[in-house]
Amino acid sequence: MNLKELKKPLEIKDIDFRIQSINKGGYATILAYKDARVDMNRLDNVCGAEYWKREHFDNNKKCKVSIWNEAIKDWVSKEDVGTESMTEKEKGLASDSFKRACFNWGIGRELYDYPMIKIKLDAKEFEVKDGRAKQTWDLKLKEWTWGSEFKDGVLVKLAAKDDNGKLRFNWKLEN
Repeated sequence: MNLKELKKPLEIKDIDFRIQSINKGGYATILAYKDARVDMNRLDNVCGAEYWKREHFDNNKKCKVSIWNEAIKDWVSKEDVGTESMTEKEKGLASDSFKRACFNWGIGRELYDYPMIKIKLDAKEFEVKDGRAKQTWDLKLKEWTWGSEFKDGVLVKLAAKDDNGKLRFNWKLEN
């Protein structure tokens, strides 16, 4: 088992993107994030399903992810705390604490280095109601195609095309 494999950048297909906010001018801030299944798959692939475990404490607020270390014949653990989600509070809390503990093992840590993703939305993709901007059904972010490039584990390019093939975001790391 090579634990350095845990730190390899996630493939773009394993990253989800969602709207964090939209201002009244139609500029959207988009977040890149990982799903807990991505962490489970990475742990299974690198460690083997039987050589890692997760434990939740304090009503799911804390999660400890442990990996079996054959050399010392003991579990090595990293833990973190989570926050409740807006929808399913308990499930969201457990998922968040698990994902954060997995960040401590290095899984998806490169997400912290992603650039600020700000996109000017088309007029039909957002509306302002009661002084608040929100997306419409015409914004099909889940159907966008994202691409990334890494060099020595560092993100050097990130781009997105919308569901019509129009380039909506294009970022390159400047040296």
